[in-house]
Amino acid sequence: MIFQKRPSKGDQRFQSPYVLMIRKSSFLEEAVIMISQNKGIPWKSAMVLLYVMLSFMIAPVGFALTLEEAISLSLKNLPAYQAVLKKVQSSEALYKASYGPYLPSVDVGGSLQWHDTSTSNYDTTNGDASVSLTLFDGFKREANRNIAKYNLGTDQEEVRKSRLQVDFDVKVSFYTAIATREILDHRKRQFDNAKTDFEVAEGRYKFGVAKLSDVLQASVRLEQAKFNLIQGEGNVIKALSELSSLIGKRFDEPYEVEGTLEASKAAPEEKVLADFVLQRPEIRQFEYAVRKAESTRTLSYSPFYPTLSASAVYSRTGETSTTSSFEDRAALLTASWNIFELGKFYRAKSARIDVGISEDNLKEIERQLLLDLRRNYENFLTAAKNVDVATTQLKQAQQNYDQAFGEYKVGKGDILALVVAEGLLQTAREQMTTSRLNLILSRALLERNAGIDNLEGHTPAAGSNKK
Repeated sequence: MIFQKRPSKGDQRFQSPYVLMIRKSSFLEEAVIMISQNKGIPWKSAMVLLYVMLSFMIAPVGFALTLEEAISLSLKNLPAYQAVLKKVQSSEALYKASYGPYLPSVDVGGSLQWHDTSTSNYDTTNGDASVSLTLFDGFKREANRNIAKYNLGTDQEEVRKSRLQVDFDVKVSFYTAIATREILDHRKRQFDNAKTDFEVAEGRYKFGVAKLSDVLQASVRLEQAKFNLIQGEGNVIKALSELSSLIGKRFDEPYEVEGTLEASKAAPEEKVLADFVLQRPEIRQFEYAVRKAESTRTLSYSPFYPTLSASAVYSRTGETSTTSSFEDRAALLTASWNIFELGKFYRAKSARIDVGISEDNLKEIERQLLLDLRRNYENFLTAAKNVDVATTQLKQAQQNYDQAFGEYKVGKGDILALVVAEGLLQTAREQMTTSRLNLILSRALLERNAGIDNLEGHTPAAGSNKK
């Protein structure tokens, strides 16, 4: 289980992950006395029982975190993803608002006036109500409604895009945490090997069968192993901190990353993945951009058409000094048509050019994503081959170290060969872990590039729609 280090007295950035800490030895003494005074419990049994109690009391509270749980927590707690979801809600509201011009508009108003003339003083009241409806506006309403719909579709695809990015970021942090933990284990073994080499060299020097330089060589290597070990511990804490930030956990909250660096080396054909790439949310967004440009072009043509509207108005005017009032009811049919306005011609031309620009941008994003797929596919194949090479190299490095250690131990080898062999073994161990990590990350990158959850299932990511 991975826990953060307990901070020093002056370091307040982290708190201890333990729930209870035994601070006073008197507590132990009282517990021993209380248990031992029970005549039915032997002394040895009481001590065992006390040990079990203390083990539970000082055990750190943690939980095992799987990849699926990490992704779920990240989607729930990551502010950037929550902001994208809220943006969709905003776009939905604007899309519903685009239906407003198809419905009648109702207005009411009123006024109260005070008049002071040379002959008399009087007050007048006025109230009116009107209902208006646009009958035709040169397809302006339809264009605005379509633009709102495409904006909503673009934001929905942004959710898919953000989901793919969150999945990838969590996978990178999750597996990096596992890899750093594994590398830390390698460096602990490296420290043990270096310590054994130093002890052998020191022992042979005491018996006069080795030179002082042998001891110094082994000592330097031991200190280097200690340095690497400390650095590895820091890397584990940093990797866990990054993962904790993604899933919304406190930096001082202990947990175990449950998983391995095992990954399949098989992948579907590149042509199959290329079909999924064409369903990527980025491409769908650029398709919406083309349609939005076409609707904008339609909107730019609306000033070339007449507008037609109908309205009904009721008004009532009266004086407070008299009981008489004046009422007016009217129905209006209004038409207007702009004959000439220079700007509308150039706005229409600009809108036509924008359609071509959007189409070219769509082709460009398709080209870029297919190129990324090609490169990432080759990276995946290369990473799979590197795992096999690293496995063979690790076996040979282990055999080389065992041979060098045995020869030096019996006086047939020199310390330099042993130190070099031990360093090569450590490099091979870390390279094995790194190659397995690269395979998993290249696989995750390929999944994100294709917009799918899993290469084995060939299933589109959640929320995807086929063209």
